[in-house]
Amino acid sequence: MKFHPAVPALVLLAAASFTACRKVPLTPSAPIPAGTVVFRFTRAIRGPVELTVDGARIPVQQPSKEARSLQISGLATGKHRFFLTSQAETFSPDSGELDLPADRGLYLVALTQKFDAVLYGKPDQLPPAEGLPGVTALLIK
Repeated sequence: MKFHPAVPALVLLAAASFTACRKVPLTPSAPIPAGTVVFRFTRAIRGPVELTVDGARIPVQQPSKEARSLQISGLATGKHRFFLTSQAETFSPDSGELDLPADRGLYLVALTQKFDAVLYGKPDQLPPAEGLPGVTALLIK
């Protein structure tokens, strides 16, 4: 039995793409508490990340160099508008509306892509984020 020369190449390509793709969990490993939103990124991000919730900039803490998730805690039940941006990465979705139920939190997967921009000079420093009372944001591994 003879195979077409393209068959081994296709098998190698399929094996390489299978091992190269990382799986991102579509559901959280543990229940998310009420008032909390977790953005799970498809790749590790370097930051810094700018987050705006309901028109107010929220300070984002980044204890480690790279992070896989953004956890926002202390949000009230109901609808909230968000905007997520960074100088080094792009996110999808980067803005939208969250509808927080009273009994549990939200888990969202955000497609993340590295963004290499050539900037001449230094970017303008933003003023410190004022935040919302009781709302915290943390980048976690």
